[in-house]
Amino acid sequence: MRLRALFYLMVLLVNTRLGLGQTYQDFDQPPHNYFQRTPTDRITQMIIGLESGQITLDRSSEKAFLLSFLKLLHIPVSSQMLVFSTTSLQLSLISPSNPRALYFSEDLYVGYIPGGKIEIVSLDRDLGAVFYIFDIPRGETPIKLDRSTRCMNCHSGEETGHVPGLVVKSVVPGPTGGSMVAYRINQTGHAIPLEERFGGWYVTGANAFTNHWGNLIGRYEAGNVVKIPNAPGERFRFSTYAAETSDILSHLVHEHQVGFVNRVVEATYRARTHLHTDGVNLSKEHAAELDGQAKSIVRYLLFADEVPFPAGDVEGDSTFRAEFQQTRKAVGAISLKDWDLKTRLFKHRCSFMIYSAVFTGLPKMVKDGVYAHLNEALQAGQSGREYAYLGEDEKINIRGILRATLKDLPSGW
Repeated sequence: MRLRALFYLMVLLVNTRLGLGQTYQDFDQPPHNYFQRTPTDRITQMIIGLESGQITLDRSSEKAFLLSFLKLLHIPVSSQMLVFSTTSLQLSLISPSNPRALYFSEDLYVGYIPGGKIEIVSLDRDLGAVFYIFDIPRGETPIKLDRSTRCMNCHSGEETGHVPGLVVKSVVPGPTGGSMVAYRINQTGHAIPLEERFGGWYVTGANAFTNHWGNLIGRYEAGNVVKIPNAPGERFRFSTYAAETSDILSHLVHEHQVGFVNRVVEATYRARTHLHTDGVNLSKEHAAELDGQAKSIVRYLLFADEVPFPAGDVEGDSTFRAEFQQTRKAVGAISLKDWDLKTRLFKHRCSFMIYSAVFTGLPKMVKDGVYAHLNEALQAGQSGREYAYLGEDEKINIRGILRATLKDLPSGW
């Protein structure tokens, strides 16, 4: 309890030092009450069934349990990414020869380390990221999910806007996995330069992506970091894991989702704080701040700062490409999940994460601002430079998809 109280005090001190546009209360205090409020995320809704045994899972082996758990959560095995840097709660188990596997959907992220515990990040529309951890059950041992508090040490810092969010690290690990150099510090999202990504991660299928830090470890020689190749599958067996990939496409989609989640969750917490402080009549400063948040979300939704792909098409794992599109919301033949993979991720540059729980949970005044700025950005013949990269046909297609698939667009949108 003393450690937890000390942590809350540290967060409060950080928040009180933030300038205008960064002021909101401690996430465990009113009006947020992060640890006091019962989450409504998918894992919370399953806990009773998992712990009571009403939900049955394959206990014949670690791998079998993992596969049945991912199937239960509708998380594609093909989303697998392998990370070998010791940037996790279970860092003592992680190394280039025993990487941590991550699997994800739009609202769930599952971590698995051979010989370790299962980690879960579940996205809640009001609270943001909610963290759970549990032992893989042996025999008839009951499952016991604990809501992790230790994860907040990393998942509520500058990278997430000091609210419960998602973190992606890029570091140069030493031969045993410990970090030597860090890149893209306190940044997430599709605007991160490719040459600063993937440090400490195994990456497969990245033939066109040659300038990055994936598949490398390092050592110091004369004060400089010397790169040492660390090819996927050389120091570990893929058969230990659910899939034989750590595909570039999974990494790119994951990075996009993380950036989106962090921006939206931060806006949710800021709005809730200002509404708690001001009531419905926000101060001009707070209203302007939330409008700025809405504009920022729209820029991200429309991939305004997406780093272009290098020359050469990105093929991506065929299974992941297909499984990712199983949840596409199509209007005729088109959807926001249609791949491009030539110069960018998607053909129609408006994020599919607009359908996610965290976006749905945005306070109304922020969401109204997002819809208003989105409507302006997608106007046919709009002459502003900010969204000039969107062609007229692309704008028409995006607007048509959103009109047909979103139920809460303002009238006349």
